[in-house]
Amino acid sequence: MNAHEIDYQIFGEEMQYVELELDPQEAVIAEAGNFMMMDNGIQMNTIFGDGSAKDEGFLGKVLGAGKRLLTGESLFMTIFSNEVQGKKKISFASPYPGKIIPIDLTRFNGKFICQKDAFLCAAKGVSIGIEFSRKFGRGFFGGEGFIMQKVEGDGLAFVHAGGTMARKELQPGEKLKVDTGCIIGFTQDIDYDIEFVGGIKNTFFGGEGLFFATLTGPGTVYVQSLPFSRLANRVLQAAPQGGGKDKGEGSILGGLGDMIGGDRRF
Repeated sequence: MNAHEIDYQIFGEEMQYVELELDPQEAVIAEAGNFMMMDNGIQMNTIFGDGSAKDEGFLGKVLGAGKRLLTGESLFMTIFSNEVQGKKKISFASPYPGKIIPIDLTRFNGKFICQKDAFLCAAKGVSIGIEFSRKFGRGFFGGEGFIMQKVEGDGLAFVHAGGTMARKELQPGEKLKVDTGCIIGFTQDIDYDIEFVGGIKNTFFGGEGLFFATLTGPGTVYVQSLPFSRLANRVLQAAPQGGGKDKGEGSILGGLGDMIGGDRRF
């Protein structure tokens, strides 16, 4: 194996974190902001790209890191390595409520395609790149589903799903239609395209967007019930305008409670 072999354990129910056990000289890579805690003896270093290629040279590192900008990620990744004798543990946490999904790349022929913000961490040696769509329709209308990340190698990777995760095993020719934001990822054999919802009423009054993703088997598809974009939109819609407080929301008094409390100005 090129990737480091690591043991892991996932804790929690709705706000999960994954604990990885590193043998001496073993390491993991992660996106900035996912780190939770680690034992003394583990060293942290910031690197260009994912560090999967040992002899890629400076130009290769710059190109690899530059591709990450297309997915909205940082030029850099963080590598955590056990530099002492004995096993050490390190943990990475979910960024919002949901589930952490372990992906054994050896079971998926060395490649898994996922949403750009789904990747959490992986064993050192796993490559994190971008999966470009070959069809114009996907790129022009795909929205969140246009540029996907690809995780390649022969080690373990971990992705995060918002809300509840559904795993679908599609048979050859079997199709599944999914909101583009609800896709976590899928195996490389899945054919992925964007389809127009259709119908005037659906288009203007449906409230579900104009397009959805069509996934055709054979292969495995992971779907999330609460994509972060949907969560963020609901929070913004519920937030009071102008930064004011809205203590009456959901109460019998409603806006009258704010007037009595002195928060409402005329």
